[in-house]
Amino acid sequence: MKNLFVRFLKDNSGATAIEYGLIAAGISVAIIAVINGLGTTLTAKFQAIQTGLTGAGG
Repeated sequence: MKNLFVRFLKDNSGATAIEYGLIAAGISVAIIAVINGLGTTLTAKFQAIQTGLTGAGG
């Protein structure tokens, strides 16, 4: 039983998986932030176009 516990403590594969998970989560947060920023910019552009078209057509 003691050998099993010692082997469990020396096993690093679980820690590596957690590290990869944290890296993936960080990358995902960065991508979401960039897409959110682009969405805000695109919304402003489309509103400006709509205002321009409404003003020219009326």
